Amino acid sequence: MSETRIIIFAKAPQSGLAKTRLIPALGAERAAALARRMLDTTLERALGAQVGPVELRVTPAISDSAWRDIPIPDGVEISAQGEGDLGARLARATQSGLERNAAVMLIGCDCPELDSTALRQAAQTLQGVDAVMHPTADGGYALLGLRRFHPRLFSDIPWSTSSVAHRTIQQVDALQWSLHVAALFNDIDEPADLRHVPVEWLS
Repeated sequence: MSETRIIIFAKAPQSGLAKTRLIPALGAERAAALARRMLDTTLERALGAQVGPVELRVTPAISDSAWRDIPIPDGVEISAQGEGDLGARLARATQSGLERNAAVMLIGCDCPELDSTALRQAAQTLQGVDAVMHPTADGGYALLGLRRFHPRLFSDIPWSTSSVAHRTIQQVDALQWSLHVAALFNDIDEPADLRHVPVEWLS
């Protein structure tokens, strides 16, 4: 199987910066602690999947003091998300990743169900299609895997709405790419989503 680069998008898990929509339920410190747990778990699972390089795209830049006390495991490449909306940042990451590897998988740190097994299965599926997606119950996606790049895929997407996955699928169809839509997962963004979080992550 050819290597698939896993590109993880993450905010620094600092109080008041990460998981702000969970603050009403958890408070700023516990919301940040959950964000830290999810970042650490995502990195561990991505490395454990062993499908190719693991790249962490961060905001703010890794030189910012927000990252000072956040250790990143050895073997993880670190780069900045850069400027622009989410679409522009995803497009840059995809284009850069595909210049170095045969395929990329774009993920965040918000989905407890996206474990090493799911990552390996998605990478395997991606060997035979142009794109693979794990949509989420809120209308977004937890994973988007790609073997091809076109800027159209990330343009005219209503980010942070319930139409993200649907609109992205429409763009893939318009490009006449093959797509496998995998299992529906749950992101952890709102207080109601906390029921999907392992209990020990909230201790």
